[in-house]
Amino acid sequence: MVLTAFSSGSALAQADEKAPVPDPAFEKPFQEGKKFQDGKWVLPDGTPTYDVKRNPENTDQVIQVDWNTYSGWRRYHAECHVCHGPNAEGSSFAPALKDSLKTMTYEKFLQVVSSGQQRDVAGTKYIMPALGDNPNVMCYIDDLYVYLRARSTDALQGGRLSADQRAEKPKEAIEAEKSCIGS
Repeated sequence: MVLTAFSSGSALAQADEKAPVPDPAFEKPFQEGKKFQDGKWVLPDGTPTYDVKRNPENTDQVIQVDWNTYSGWRRYHAECHVCHGPNAEGSSFAPALKDSLKTMTYEKFLQVVSSGQQRDVAGTKYIMPALGDNPNVMCYIDDLYVYLRARSTDALQGGRLSADQRAEKPKEAIEAEKSCIGS
């Protein structure tokens, strides 16, 4: 299957079959009661979440994503895709984060990314390095989480996001970036 890619809000490449549409029952816990607070979308318990707007007449088409989801997509492709695949669908040596985030909690995600993890599966060792000292990851950890969560619920298909598909960068994100990375 060819992945659907987007530029200027229109499909560049169309799949032979329709791209997955979010399952409302699965997506509901990741969207119910969300609110925009301190420059990002959060669930009632404070867990960051995504805001993906789709074309109601063509649900394959993403019209806009919130800034943090877009930033997470950019950070994922800068730091994570080499091991975990270009669309978070895994590789021969790293798991599909699209699948892992279906059940992984926000807290577990933070722990694995910051501290790393080793697993032995049938004699094969899988090692996730600790990235807690990498500001290009940790300063954007919530963004990475919401991008991967959107991928895990099929709210966001694989492929490229263009700058015109993102919401404006909130001032809180600008301030957080300056305080974490510097000017």
